[in-house]
Amino acid sequence: MAITVQNFIKMANFYNQMTMMMSAICVQKGGIAIENYVGRFFAADTLEFVYEYGRRLVEAGNVSPDVRALVERFRMQYERVRDLTTPSQRPIYEMTLEEFEKLMNI
Repeated sequence: MAITVQNFIKMANFYNQMTMMMSAICVQKGGIAIENYVGRFFAADTLEFVYEYGRRLVEAGNVSPDVRALVERFRMQYERVRDLTTPSQRPIYEMTLEEFEKLMNI
């Protein structure tokens, strides 16, 4: 799949729709904080993917300043939730209990 601005915009829209749905779910479940919602890990992984795709798009060149600004906004959001993403070097099922608890903030 070629890295294109159109694909990036589609993924960005998906992420934005997903976060809106997550907020609605949290309200429906009694107003729980988004930090306590179990889907926050999936959202963090999705944000990581969208940001990385955008970063590669910017590196490839020929993108408008609007797209660059959007990628930068995703970068700032990603930096705040970086610790929630699934580690790339080791799958959860291979972690020790202590590593898993640390990852899940238990």
